[in-house]
Amino acid sequence: MRKSAILLVLILASCVREGQAPTRQDDACAILSQRPGWLRDMRKSEAVWGAPISVQMAIIWKESSFRARAKTRRTFVLGSIPTGRISTAYGFAQALDGTWGDYQDATNSRGARRSDFGDATDFIGWYMSESNRRLGLQMSDAYNQYLAYHQGQGGYRSGSYRGQTWLLNVARQVQNRANLYESQLADCS
Repeated sequence: MRKSAILLVLILASCVREGQAPTRQDDACAILSQRPGWLRDMRKSEAVWGAPISVQMAIIWKESSFRARAKTRRTFVLGSIPTGRISTAYGFAQALDGTWGDYQDATNSRGARRSDFGDATDFIGWYMSESNRRLGLQMSDAYNQYLAYHQGQGGYRSGSYRGQTWLLNVARQVQNRANLYESQLADCS
């Protein structure tokens, strides 16, 4: 009986682990050690779209903290009556419904899911590639790529991020995290 209980606890613990975000999110090698299949997904996005793995990781870190089913916070009226969410952003990449639909149409990926890591990294690579093509942003420029990702390409073009000190600070965090991940990825075994 005791062995059965221990086995059940181990099985349940392994199921919970897969749905949770990786720990030690400041260590690219630790993340990939916990989720080895993710490196394959990011390499594929890098090969197809030219999106550096470190930038993909930094965007996912900032957008969802590596949570598959991340959603924006709820809004309330009168302090306690839920009225919905701030936006339709969902999943690893926090892609909006409309932008995700554009991606699915452009890549003929109708079955792609925002909660699937491989689909999310492909989306990020596609979006960065579009920002490169439309706005001339370098693929390795995590700072400006993130501003275009957050504000949309039209918002970036119009400079909607200017004067938003908080957003410029966030973009700096993404650049710093991409730099950190880049230096760590060189040492992962």
